[in-house]
Amino acid sequence: MSGRSDRQRRDVHGIVLLDKPPGITSNAALQRVKHLYVAHKAGHTGSLDPLASGLLPICLGEATKISAYLLEADKYYRVLIRLGVSTTTGDADGEVIAEREVPEISDEQFLAVLERFSGDISQIPPMHSAVKQAGKPLYLLARRGIEVERRPRRVKIFRFEMIGRDSSSVSIDVHCSKGTYIRTLAEDIGHVLGCGAHVAALRRLKVGPFNGAGMISLDEMVAIGEKQGLVGLDAELRPMETALEQWPGVQLSDEVACFLKQGQAVLVPHAPTQGWVKIFGRQSRFLGVGHILEDGRVAPKRLVNM
Repeated sequence: MSGRSDRQRRDVHGIVLLDKPPGITSNAALQRVKHLYVAHKAGHTGSLDPLASGLLPICLGEATKISAYLLEADKYYRVLIRLGVSTTTGDADGEVIAEREVPEISDEQFLAVLERFSGDISQIPPMHSAVKQAGKPLYLLARRGIEVERRPRRVKIFRFEMIGRDSSSVSIDVHCSKGTYIRTLAEDIGHVLGCGAHVAALRRLKVGPFNGAGMISLDEMVAIGEKQGLVGLDAELRPMETALEQWPGVQLSDEVACFLKQGQAVLVPHAPTQGWVKIFGRQSRFLGVGHILEDGRVAPKRLVNM
């Protein structure tokens, strides 16, 4: 599929659940998927660090209009934390800056440390992150050896589960809100233990309604493309509305749908009384998302064009 010009790119719509490999950026992975699908438009739903692997939903075509709702979704990670070693980046990609002895601590004591980070917590974004300050990503400043003051952010850790541990490392599963920095979490745990720590390995297991089931690697995509072409690749796409699984749906008649597409709020029998909704037309065709106004009408917020 190489050598295709932009003129040959096609309109393709849906979500592919990429199993991002470690060692490449999320944007590089996105561009690979976009190229394989010969897609006009593509976007991802929240970056994974180059070191990290796992679930990176890629939205193609009109599905990019609902990517923001996946950005807001909870995330699930499995992280291997190396204790006793601190690095410049908070993960194994950085340079070692300190090594300390790891204290003897029981499982119960370690779980008590984790409990200190459960619930609503404050995190300072790491310098090696894509957070922008004065219009520039922090990692660009970090590469020049510049460290600036960062504003703390409020995030939420819903649940920890310790998977295993030895004298120098621990593996835990983390269910957290959007915007949580696992590297910062590992460093903060190391600080409480008094020995320092960093992320040795990180894998994202779940994003919102999507879990590991149905993930596909870049190598598998290439193989499918070679054997079955675009038809085979398209079979791996999920309908964009599956990203909004938790939202109630409303069904519109052709006449009512026409008014909605013109930007008008419409009255829909038996619609929810508040909140966000998925909007469908005839034959369950997905039209976009809307929200319920105080007077009970459904107002369009993001409509798709297919």
